[in-house]
Amino acid sequence: MRGVGTIIVQLLRFALYVGVHVLFVSKLVLFDLGWCFFYLGFLLFLPISTPIVLQLVLSFVLGWSIDIFYDTGGVHAAAAVLLGYLRPWVLRLLTPRDGYDASDSVNIHQMGWQWFTVYLSLLVVLHHAIFFLLELGSFRVLGLTLGKIVVSTLFTSLTLLIIQLLFFPTKRSKR
Repeated sequence: MRGVGTIIVQLLRFALYVGVHVLFVSKLVLFDLGWCFFYLGFLLFLPISTPIVLQLVLSFVLGWSIDIFYDTGGVHAAAAVLLGYLRPWVLRLLTPRDGYDASDSVNIHQMGWQWFTVYLSLLVVLHHAIFFLLELGSFRVLGLTLGKIVVSTLFTSLTLLIIQLLFFPTKRSKR
């Protein structure tokens, strides 16, 4: 029964992240330079033990769902799939000396500020770089694109950090 419960919880999380992004967060823009990609929280905060194939499928479905709402022709899907592909590599790169527990999740309270900041910053900047470069389609206005990447990375990272601090448990779950 635990497997079915986990699937239902993840489906609800998926709907919540997409719904909040589409209905509220997508309207927030900083000086026509910074956008918050709130929906990335779903992918970034998946359990560490999530299989890579499932991460890639979820990444595509998430990105495609956002593309449908904004008619962006697959740009969100491509960037989300890249994030889903790179996430296990970054987790491997940041593996603690004792390794991860089977029940570990991406949680600032369990992993610590330094680990979480590096994890979040690295994956968000890579996602935003590919997103804005694909959206632009060339290197003509590279300065503006780099500005969008930096400001959007800060905006998204700060938003997801606040979500972690407010809504994720401070104690390790006992299974």
